[in-house]
Amino acid sequence: MKKWIAYPYVFFMLVFILLPLLLTLYYSVTYQDWDGTTRFTLQHFKTFFTGAGYSDSRIFINILLRSLRLALVTTVICLVLGYPLAMILSKMKGVTRNNLVLLLIVPMWMNFLIRTYAWMSILSREGILNGILIRLGLPTVNILYTETAVILGMVYNFLPFMILPIYTVLVKMDKRVLEAAADLGANKFITFTRVIFPLSLPGVISGITMVFMPSVTTFVIPRLLGGGRVEMIGNLIEQQFLGEYNWNFGSAVSIIMMTFILLFMYLLQKNVDKEEGGSIW
Repeated sequence: MKKWIAYPYVFFMLVFILLPLLLTLYYSVTYQDWDGTTRFTLQHFKTFFTGAGYSDSRIFINILLRSLRLALVTTVICLVLGYPLAMILSKMKGVTRNNLVLLLIVPMWMNFLIRTYAWMSILSREGILNGILIRLGLPTVNILYTETAVILGMVYNFLPFMILPIYTVLVKMDKRVLEAAADLGANKFITFTRVIFPLSLPGVISGITMVFMPSVTTFVIPRLLGGGRVEMIGNLIEQQFLGEYNWNFGSAVSIIMMTFILLFMYLLQKNVDKEEGGSIW
């Protein structure tokens, strides 16, 4: 009976996960001749890394590096902001904590596109931010259509994905461990670095993964807040599929991006295993 219950999930994974991945891989290593003949090739990967046929040989490498850099900056900012907020929430009790968690989740109920458009109205030349600066007698800023705007948009949209996993781990932490550390003479700093943070690593790693992956792959935020001036790997893939209809090269870029994400997760897992002597998954 248990096996029969699992079959729908296996079918779902095969049809909606494994099959698209196989199709993407197939398109990435094939091309069609002028006569419609399908041939296998690695030219799409070579084009990505060498820029063959383009004036700038590093055009695609620069897009990949920019995507990784902005995703890394976004992840670090989310961790720096999210961990203290998660700790504050975990120490609250009763209705207050539940209400604050609800306030954290409520913006996620709103459409992702609408939230991003809201930031456009905040950061524009005549937007809310510059309006406040003018009232305070301060010089205005031009943030929209820059990397800063893209980072702000990604931090705003993905910050809950950092806070919630860490909060879940911290709120379930056995308080007797903290009492034992205090009884042994540990101050607050030592208790945090030697007890709280190591025990919260599973939540931290989950949060980093949940923020880094969508930050690398996003294309809506850089298109709207970057105004086409901040092209990321997600925009390149969208352009190849929907603009140039070059599914083969777009699939190759997708495979490269997925490889870098899996490599990042592997290195992250390996470091955690080295620290804890076990897996977090």
